Amino acid sequence: MAEFKDPENTVILETTKGKVVIQLLPQVAPEHVARIKELAREKAYDGVVFHRVIQDFMAQTGDVEFGKKGSETFNPGRAGMGGSSKPDLKAEFSATTHTRGTCSMARSQNPNSANSQFFICFTDAPWLNKQYSVWGQVIEGMDNVDKIKRGEPVSDPDSIVSMRVAADV
Repeated sequence: MAEFKDPENTVILETTKGKVVIQLLPQVAPEHVARIKELAREKAYDGVVFHRVIQDFMAQTGDVEFGKKGSETFNPGRAGMGGSSKPDLKAEFSATTHTRGTCSMARSQNPNSANSQFFICFTDAPWLNKQYSVWGQVIEGMDNVDKIKRGEPVSDPDSIVSMRVAADV
C-alpha cells in the first residue's frame, strides 16, 4: 500500500476499472469532506454505479439510495435521483476551479441540496466554478476514471467496488 501524505484526508476508490486515489480538501469544503468520509466509513458507496457519464465532461456517482447494486432500493431507472438518509449540505462554493480530476458534489437547482452524489471531471469545466462544492482532487488513477463507461443513463454501468478513507486501510 502506498504512503499518503495525509491518510485521514485521502480516499481510495476501487472501481470496476481500477484504483482511484482522491486527496480530500477539508480546507476548501469541510462539511462536504466530512460527509464523504462518513459515507465511505459506513461503506455506503460500495457497489454504487456511475449512473451519468458524459464524454469530455464528467463521471457522476454516489446515489447510495437508488444506485447501490445489491441493495433493496437499487433501481437503475432511478439511479441519480436519490441520496443518503442524511440531511442535505449547505453549499461550500469556493475559488477552487473545476479542472481535470476535480471531485465535486452533485446537486439539484437548489445550491444547498448536495447530499451523497458526486462527480469527477474528465476535463476542465470552468462554467461549474463557484456553482458546485469542490471537495477533492484525483491524485492517482485518472487513467481508470477515463475508462468508465459513458452514457446518460449508462447501460450496464461501471461502479465503485469500495471506497475507503486511507487512514482506515
